Amino acid sequence: MTEEFELNIVAFCCWWCGYGVADLAGDSKIEYPSNVKIVRVPCSGRVDSLLILHTFQSDADGVIVVGCQKENCHHVTGSQKIEQQIKKLKQVFDIIGLNGNRVETCFISAAMAHEFAATVSEFTENVRKIGPNPLRRFKYNK
Repeated sequence: MTEEFELNIVAFCCWWCGYGVADLAGDSKIEYPSNVKIVRVPCSGRVDSLLILHTFQSDADGVIVVGCQKENCHHVTGSQKIEQQIKKLKQVFDIIGLNGNRVETCFISAAMAHEFAATVSEFTENVRKIGPNPLRRFKYNK
């Protein structure tokens, strides 16, 4: 069993649905792990692989990208774009030994606060089972 460690989860949330649902969950006092850091982005499709890799280099243990439902994306193809990108990134993570399950997507409406909390909680527990980010061992001079 993995020793208990302080998880660092980053959630890149699109301006429209992702951030809205995280805000609604907070306003509604729906609990989800407090170690999830919300980062608002214009569109989930704007989150690229280099940003995600940099987030892991900066000590994240897991990254979840929260965007609009694919059929209702405010930027039309943003959710589809990030879905394809994350599929590829998962394969790369598995190849380099980071574990592809450390990165995930969630497509949700701004009104689905309970589903958001459940998804983020489940993702956090899955990352906890994987263990700490192995890149934590390597500190880079900034």
